[in-house]
Amino acid sequence: MVYSFSSLRNKEVVNVRTGEKIGFIDDLELDSDTGRISALVIFGRSRAFGLMGRDEDIVISCGDIRLIGEDTVLVSFDKDTICIKSRSSRVENLLK
Repeated sequence: MVYSFSSLRNKEVVNVRTGEKIGFIDDLELDSDTGRISALVIFGRSRAFGLMGRDEDIVISCGDIRLIGEDTVLVSFDKDTICIKSRSSRVENLLK
């Protein structure tokens, strides 16, 4: 099935191993060599209404996606293997 980015943004991401609601898809990472989506990005939650900044972004590899449903995206990963990046390091990688 083909999904638009705007339809993916409306889907909540849930880890099936822990049952934790992670958040909603905010961004995608693309592999420029293959032209395929390599990861889903969920922006970190804001702290103190955004006055204290944000938590780190969560980057989920497309290999960890188990099912894209009507309302949710089910993923399966251990907290130890998930990639958590700060927004500034993601921007630096894009500029290289």
